[in-house]
Amino acid sequence: MAGAKNHDYHILKPDIWPIIGAFSALAMAAGGISWMHGGHVGHPNGGGYLFFAGVAGVLFTMFSWWANVIQEAHQGDHTPVVQLHLRYGMILFIASEVMFFLGWFWAFFDFSLFPAPVVWDAASKTASLVTDAGAKAAAVWPPKGIEVINAFQFPLLNTLILLLSGTTVTWAHHALIHNQRGGAMKGLWGLIGVGENDSVKKGLWLTIVLGLLFSSIQAYEYSDAPFPFKGLNYGASFFMATGFHGFHVLIGTIFLSVNLVRAYKGDFTPRQHFGFEAAAWYWHFVDVVWLFLFVTIYVWGGWGAPIHAG
Repeated sequence: MAGAKNHDYHILKPDIWPIIGAFSALAMAAGGISWMHGGHVGHPNGGGYLFFAGVAGVLFTMFSWWANVIQEAHQGDHTPVVQLHLRYGMILFIASEVMFFLGWFWAFFDFSLFPAPVVWDAASKTASLVTDAGAKAAAVWPPKGIEVINAFQFPLLNTLILLLSGTTVTWAHHALIHNQRGGAMKGLWGLIGVGENDSVKKGLWLTIVLGLLFSSIQAYEYSDAPFPFKGLNYGASFFMATGFHGFHVLIGTIFLSVNLVRAYKGDFTPRQHFGFEAAAWYWHFVDVVWLFLFVTIYVWGGWGAPIHAG
């Protein structure tokens, strides 16, 4: 029959979301640039409004586009070949994120292995460059005068939290593969619609709570940090590397929350659950990156410096 499908690939129909997403991203970029070029310091140029309009457009595009993808999966368009290619796409995306983090690690190692002769004055919160005979003695890392965050307090706690969250999301994934669902609604789990045998929802709930706990502890750590973001290589590289990871934790938490909603709707089956699998892969990536951050930036990067007593 003419027009009959005789292959395993999914040929997409023309869709409006790519162009809407492109213009939304353009508006977000143009608005952000305008906003940063004076639009927030007494010279309003509308950049902020354009930026948030672009953000709203990007979020709406993401929601609508992924809703179409979910609908295609329910319609049977995600054949084994299509699912394999979706996995390839997720692997390449995570690889691109690895390259992004590599840039922050590179910057931190560049600053730490070849330190500038800088002395930090905690009282005035200013850094001064040493140019006299004492420059060589001042070229140390962390810079003279810096108090560092104790790696074996909140950072170690957050490490344990993320490692535990990796086990809970793996528990949920294996429960989904083995179809451990349903059961009587009992106790606190029953109040939120989770059956006693539903390890999928239990694992997802625990992982999300642990992710939120990690973000809360990191926010408190930042509020109590003894060094600033601006004016100091140590602070800039520290906050960019750990903050970029914290942003990924928030994205991963949202990713898992969407999967939790879909689990309540019954979207996943033991044989077809790529959305859940992609979220689990992303979360494990976030876990592994944090282990490198903890060892290099908190432990090695602050070794020998005075520890902040806060």
